[in-house]
Amino acid sequence: MSETLSAASAASKAAEAGAAGSGAAKPKLARNLTLFDVYAMSTGAMFSSGLFLLPGFAAAATGNSVWLAYLLAGFLILPAMYCMAELSTAMPKSGGTYYFLDRAMGPMMGTIGGLGSWVAVVFKSAFALVGMGAYLSIYLEVPITITAIVLTAAFGAINIFGAKETTKLQRILVTTLVVILAGFTLLGLVAAGSGPEPLLSYNDNYGPFMKSGVIGLVGTIGLVFVSYAGLTKVASVAEEVQQPDRNIPLGMTLSLLTATVLYALGTFVLVKVLPADALAGNEAAGIEPSYTPIADAGRVFMGDWPLDLGVILIVVAAIAAFASTGNAGIMSASRYPFAMAKDKLMPDGLAALGKYKTPTRAILLTVAAMIAVIAVFPVEDVAKLASAFQLLLFILVSAAVIVMRESRIPTYRPGFKVPLYPWIPILGMLIGFFLILEMGLLAIGFTGMLCLLCVMWYNFYAARRVERRGAIFHAFSELGQNTYDGLEHELLSIINDRTQARNLTYENVVARSVVTDFRFGQYEWDELRGAIAETAHERYGMAEDIAHNILGTDEPKFRSLSDAVRMVTFRDKRLDEPELFIFRFGPRSRILMDLEDAETVHTLMVLLCPPTPAGLDMRLAGHMAEIVQSDGFERRWLSAKTETDLTDVLVRDDHFLHVPLTEIPALADKVGRRIGELDLPDGILIALIERGDKTLIASPNMVLETGDIVALIGEPDAVEALR
Repeated sequence: MSETLSAASAASKAAEAGAAGSGAAKPKLARNLTLFDVYAMSTGAMFSSGLFLLPGFAAAATGNSVWLAYLLAGFLILPAMYCMAELSTAMPKSGGTYYFLDRAMGPMMGTIGGLGSWVAVVFKSAFALVGMGAYLSIYLEVPITITAIVLTAAFGAINIFGAKETTKLQRILVTTLVVILAGFTLLGLVAAGSGPEPLLSYNDNYGPFMKSGVIGLVGTIGLVFVSYAGLTKVASVAEEVQQPDRNIPLGMTLSLLTATVLYALGTFVLVKVLPADALAGNEAAGIEPSYTPIADAGRVFMGDWPLDLGVILIVVAAIAAFASTGNAGIMSASRYPFAMAKDKLMPDGLAALGKYKTPTRAILLTVAAMIAVIAVFPVEDVAKLASAFQLLLFILVSAAVIVMRESRIPTYRPGFKVPLYPWIPILGMLIGFFLILEMGLLAIGFTGMLCLLCVMWYNFYAARRVERRGAIFHAFSELGQNTYDGLEHELLSIINDRTQARNLTYENVVARSVVTDFRFGQYEWDELRGAIAETAHERYGMAEDIAHNILGTDEPKFRSLSDAVRMVTFRDKRLDEPELFIFRFGPRSRILMDLEDAETVHTLMVLLCPPTPAGLDMRLAGHMAEIVQSDGFERRWLSAKTETDLTDVLVRDDHFLHVPLTEIPALADKVGRRIGELDLPDGILIALIERGDKTLIASPNMVLETGDIVALIGEPDAVEALR
């Protein structure tokens, strides 16, 4: 049975509950982004002003210790990164921060996160493209503002043509950037090490190591911290990432490692090779800090290269840095209005996908906003103010992790979990508060004004259109009467999407399941437990003591799949594959267990499941719930006579084929062949073989025999081809 079954079930329930506001299917973005794309987007969103503009101003504040400020800032971003990674793997949906805050704290906080993030990213991306125009003007006589507008339109067009095209460009830009910066850093270290002073000594021209003491160093950390903020932008495109449980946290980690090393070593090179006045300026003499510090340093140890090639390469790296930030910014920013429109917080038209399966209208809105910002506002000043809002988002994201964990929603199953919970999220909140205070009253005022505008938008436009509530209502018992059940169904559908690669697991589990029919007698948990342990040993080779240990001795708490069917799940790392045990009780048998409405229950299911991949047990339960709640299930299930008939009821016909070997044309002449040698269509799996009175689990070395009855599972087209 395809995984789309669970997704359809959960999505329909969510729609009925009002999650989306309508029952129409929501547009989905294709999962095209690989690990390298995640790395390229995160890395490209960080390098621009952080290294090509900011070091001179940072050195003016703290002197020699500027490289230490960058290094420590890289460590301080870790809590926010960990929190973003957990939420991204639990809820890999378009919109990132918006989606997390909406589902954790409700649509009003989601509106603040979504609209505020969109505004902040628009300003930061516009600033990056203005910077790119400035660097182009070093060698080309071009008007900076007009160049930035043209570049914005060009990157917008690339984004419209598709995520693949956007990320191909991003890969090229980031690869170019990292290679040139790595070369600059290595050559700079060699040049610094060959000077008259030891490499690890500090430059006396800058004064003491911490020019302004510890307070000055801390203030500089706050100044450069926002250079790392782009690291988390990949969360906004998490819906388009393949294998998000692995690729998002790994890609962000590799990106942070790259940025921290290049930031710290790059600024170390700057203070070693440039005089203090050339990098940090001299306020008393009226000399401003350098606006092109990397290019200035490159002239020192690469200035004698032919055709000024060394400096040209640095300019190329700077252009690649600003271009990658602008390109990634358009991609990530456009996903906020797209995701909010799907949830009825913005006009529905922004949720439409264009010809190339990209959110065309959301991209056009983002591009138009960036062009307006470039043309009207002092971009550099507003971009700095927007950094304070980014810090607020880090605080809220850290809080969202705590809310989701404490909500105890069973379908919240992140593929990556924040270590040292709850201390890391709490630390992330404290770091954010501290750094916001360092930004000054103007930045705090801008952040407050932006939040107020978002709240006004929600109250005057969106509040009447949504009925959703966040997980925070699940976290506090006094708010329990307001819990929103649609959230659990929505998270279950997300689990299904995340584990799409295991799309035959359900059919395989059902095909291998053990069904026991009790027609007479009275049964307690100990008897069922013993039957499971014995059968697990005989059919699956599991040691009986391990099975007993997994099942425990206390009577478990069964959950309802329907009025008459209950299920319980046991998760244990000693299990390699999920196994299902089903007990059907006839009208003359009784269940002596503490079950709600026990007299109406006729079926108990026990699922043994490994803990990975995260959410597998919930996905399997969702599949089973869809089946037992379908029309006609009760009649077909209660009238089935044999174990095979019962198994057939649990698997859809278009995904399952259970017939004698001789009735399958492609296999009729394969008697005597090993299963592993068969040339089966893609997506087809032989799960079981019935041979006489035995039911055997198929293996590659098993030889087909005359009279075998085979159970095959697979995708509908492949099954139909075999029919």
